[in-house]
Amino acid sequence: MFFSVIVPVYNRPGEIKELLESLTHQTYTHFEVIIVEDGSVVPCRDQVAEFKNKLNIHYYRKENSGQGFSRNYGFKRAKGDFLVVFDSDCIIPPHYFETVCQSLLRDPVDAWGGPDRSHPDFTPLQKAISYAMTSPFTTGGIRGRKNHIGTFHPRSFNMGISREVYEKTGGYRLTRMGEDLEFSIRIIRSGFQTALIEEAYVYHKRRTNFREFFRQLHYFGRARVNIRRIYPDEVKPIHIMPALFLIGLVLLVVMPLWSFSLFLLLLTPFVLYTLLLWMHAYSRDRNLYVSTLAVLASYIQLAAYGAGFLQELFRGNRKITED
Repeated sequence: MFFSVIVPVYNRPGEIKELLESLTHQTYTHFEVIIVEDGSVVPCRDQVAEFKNKLNIHYYRKENSGQGFSRNYGFKRAKGDFLVVFDSDCIIPPHYFETVCQSLLRDPVDAWGGPDRSHPDFTPLQKAISYAMTSPFTTGGIRGRKNHIGTFHPRSFNMGISREVYEKTGGYRLTRMGEDLEFSIRIIRSGFQTALIEEAYVYHKRRTNFREFFRQLHYFGRARVNIRRIYPDEVKPIHIMPALFLIGLVLLVVMPLWSFSLFLLLLTPFVLYTLLLWMHAYSRDRNLYVSTLAVLASYIQLAAYGAGFLQELFRGNRKITED
């Protein structure tokens, strides 16, 4: 099997260097790497050049078009039997491609995805954000687990497709605003089989501060509604839960102005939920500080997603946007 790794990058030369360094340690080395510089102001050409004798690597620079269409740009130039997409802020463990090869030989599928994990060297904030995005007690737990709801939908931070999938689907139709989810839905509806390969995980650094994390999750909430405009049946009750969480949180703040007894009644489930999050986060990292940050990250994740969901929902069935 020959893999083509496609990585779009925008103003993140330091992250690309970490990603490429991790790829030099793969136990299975039959792959090429395609870096697509998506109109960056701060390019990564010099960082990529450092690996020209260590990896089968190709660097392309183009005008900015967003991550979806930049991945298509890479797909067109790929030579692999399978096309693998990583985000630029991922670190790939050494066994990744060997694990994928073994899985595909044992149980062939047309497309796969893997979960993300927290690296031991991540900062406390990165570990907290990673918890929020992977915990079974937040919306992050929907992905990267065999007990997820419905058919598994690979996401573009860690996703692989066969060449046949690309040739039949044509790749991404959206470049932003839920582009990976739309692509996964279309792959499945085209009759291709998808699977989660649990041990094909990556270390995903995600955002490095809560402000950027809020903006990212707000965008995710908007993207879910955007996908609903194309596939109305793809919004399930679980996708509405963050919006209900946000409404409950707002009521908790204003309730003392109306009734203190109702405030106490509403406060109880939030207290229990906070304790549940904290104890579960502590069981993972055994770190008091990380566990406390993880609770805050989980609240931000749910509130931001819910706010984005409601904002986009109230805009109605407008034309699909990629802003």
